[in-house]
Amino acid sequence: MIIPAIDLIDGKVVRLYQGDYGQKTEYQLDPVDVVNQYASEGATWLHIVDLTGAKDTSKRQLELIGRMVATGKMQFQAGGGIRDEQDVVQLLEAGVSRVVIGSVAVKDPELVKGWMQKYGPEKIVLALDVNIDADGNKHIATHGWQENSGVALEALLEDFLSVGAKHVLCTDISRDGTLQGSNTSLYSEMKAQFPQIQWQASGGIGQLQDIANLIPTNVDGVILGRALLEGKFTLTEAIKTWGKV
Repeated sequence: MIIPAIDLIDGKVVRLYQGDYGQKTEYQLDPVDVVNQYASEGATWLHIVDLTGAKDTSKRQLELIGRMVATGKMQFQAGGGIRDEQDVVQLLEAGVSRVVIGSVAVKDPELVKGWMQKYGPEKIVLALDVNIDADGNKHIATHGWQENSGVALEALLEDFLSVGAKHVLCTDISRDGTLQGSNTSLYSEMKAQFPQIQWQASGGIGQLQDIANLIPTNVDGVILGRALLEGKFTLTEAIKTWGKV
């Protein structure tokens, strides 16, 4: 599945380079218009990152997200600074189908496992950003990539499988926003090791060939952000290249 993504700051569509608020590109696009456009091109899901809410949970863009959901054009997964259960509830009440949870899943896995048990693993996407060292060790970074948790990706997944974890959005930090291609070996390895998980590949897609290169990895979804916004290819072309529903 091809999943377009948009990042939102104060109601505007933006992109950050490798998670850095100081390296921000703003696009002159209305988020609701983007929903309609992507739906017309064949998208059935949209990934939303609320960067305003990530910095200040009291300013989460719930009204805007609600308007996007109200189009009825597709399903949505949304996140950005999810820290407590109220954040989860607010997004679910806004109508999103899945809540994307990052740092807190690493810092307080028992809390997030509790949410999975309460709301169902189908409602939660674990967003795991990894740094891969020279020896191939995959450690999860947290807090907008500012901290290395020291937690191994595989160990965290094993823990969450105990409560039926189903969706994982995995980003190789070194590739994000670079348009230099995905880390196909990472996804091949993870999908083979954890076939019961629905894997979403994120980061680095810059051309249609990068999408084609992911097909043999057996990942379940591909997140597209900057490449679509900058017109590297169309969503229709991406979906055709993927050749899967």
